[in-house]
Amino acid sequence: MVRMGSVIAVRPERIDEYKRLHAAVWPEVLQKITECNIRNYVIYLREPENLLFAHFEYYGEDWHRDAGKMAADPVTQDWWKVCGPCQRQLDSVTKGEWWAPMEEVFFHP
Repeated sequence: MVRMGSVIAVRPERIDEYKRLHAAVWPEVLQKITECNIRNYVIYLREPENLLFAHFEYYGEDWHRDAGKMAADPVTQDWWKVCGPCQRQLDSVTKGEWWAPMEEVFFHP
């Protein structure tokens, strides 16, 4: 198992919409997350900085394959089209990233 964390900004005028969307995530999206070996997925919001922090545990053997499987899913792509406008990338992301990955620096089980 690998713990993974990432961060992105949320547009202040879209926070309520983002919360509403995530209060009722499409069942097909949740199923795809599970199929891609992701467990214990959580997203936190920090205001007034308007940052979203995501954390999950990856239980698969090939993260790039599973991430590609998720990205290729048409329903997930539609979900991202709905949620994407609520988000704003950080200036520090590299090409191909949306959420900025984070380095784990501490863990206590």
